[in-house]
Formats: sequence, C-alpha cells, structure tokens
Amino acid sequence: MENTKYSVLVAEDEKLLLENLVEKIHACAPDFKVVGKALTGEEACEMAARLYPDLLITDIRMPVMNGLELLEQVRNYCPLTKFIIISGFSDFAYAQKAIRLKVSEYLLKPVDPEELTQALGNIRKQFQAQMEAYRDIFNESMTRNPPEQIAATLREYLIHNYNIDVNLNLIASSMHYSPSYLTKIFQQEYQVSPLKFITNLRISRAKHYLSHCPELLVGQISELVGYHDQGYFSRIFKKNTGLSPLNWRSRSEM
Repeated sequence: MENTKYSVLVAEDEKLLLENLVEKIHACAPDFKVVGKALTGEEACEMAARLYPDLLITDIRMPVMNGLELLEQVRNYCPLTKFIIISGFSDFAYAQKAIRLKVSEYLLKPVDPEELTQALGNIRKQFQAQMEAYRDIFNESMTRNPPEQIAATLREYLIHNYNIDVNLNLIASSMHYSPSYLTKIFQQEYQVSPLKFITNLRISRAKHYLSHCPELLVGQISELVGYHDQGYFSRIFKKNTGLSPLNWRSRSEM
C-alpha cells in the first residue's frame, strides 16, 4: 500500500549520532517514520512496550542494557518487530548472535546512506509481502462493517492462523486503522488484546501437544505453534503457565 508508514524506534546513546541517524532514515526512506528516539537500551525497551514499532534500529553498545539484550527483551512483547543492529565494532561474535536473534540487517558505523537505503528496502519488501497476504480479508471495504464484525473477522483469522507470523500493525494499516484502534475494538469485544489472544491460542495448543504427543520434541512443538526460537517459546510458556514445557509434560504424565 503506497501510503503505508512503517513505525521506527531508534536507540543510540550518542545524541548527535541519534539525530543524524534519524535524518538519514527519513531521507533514505520517507515511508519509515521514526516514532521514538532513545538514548539508552532501558529507555528503548520502555518505548517499545508502548509503541509496538514495526522496526527497531539500535546501536549494539549502550549503557545499562546493550543492543542485543534490548532485542531479547523487546521480542517478549513485540514478536513481529524487525531489527537492524548498528555497531562500530566489526566483531563476528556480535554478528553471530545477531543472526541467532533473527536480526534483519547488521550495519557498521558510520552508517552509509546507500547501505541503509538497501537495508530499509529489504525490510519494506518483507512488509509488503505480508500486507498482500492480508488484503483479501482486511481492506478498506471491511471498514464499512460495524466494529464488532471487524473484531469477529480478526478473531476468526487469528484462530486459523495462530501458528504463523501475524503482523497486527500491517493488518490495521490495510484498513487505514491505527494498531491501537484495532486493538481497542478487539479488546472491547473479547476482553483481551489480539496479541494476548494469539499467545493464549499458542500456549493452549502447546499444552495439548505436550500432554498427548510424547513423540514430539519441545523444539518441534515450538515450531508447530508458531515460535521459531525454542528458548523464546520456553520463556513464554513458563511465563503463562508457571512451568517449563518439559515440567508440564512430566506433570501431565503422572
């Protein structure tokens, strides 16, 4: 969608570099809108929980919480946010961990405008491909329906697609809604946010697999319910049940 704006949160501990990077983003890709600027990882983490950005661009070296720690935290409540890591250190160990955390791009300082343009272009293509998948259901004609019908359609979609990546920001954008408005009408109807609804579906299905499919490994179950990182799945599962997946399975076998 041509008018789509992708929200960006930028974290950089040097103020001049932060402002310079924001200017480069807007110059290289006007459809990427910086909605938040943070000077520490901790500040960026708090902003991400409030803003749910489409993209987080962060320096790897920051006080209190470094860029990789920030990414691990943000993924807990913004699982579909994409990440660009920027570093002044050409350190392969950092790059390895960034890859493991599914970072979209890894750029070195000083950020070259052409490399930034290419990186944002790659991410734009990923967003556009996702949006195409939503347009058949979530489009401007959908907005003619009452809010409860829109919420019901979204609920039905989530039930059938809980195990794939569902980008609520792009779904909202497909209807020219803000993510907060889409969340509001869903929550009014079902007393739970869409993101929590997806998590509940995934955890419920994971419990079923753990209890009734002993031949499946935890990593396989993680993939089946939509989590591509087993460690992340285990943390989410324990947060919601109080038990690790293996402990849940052991208890259900008793």
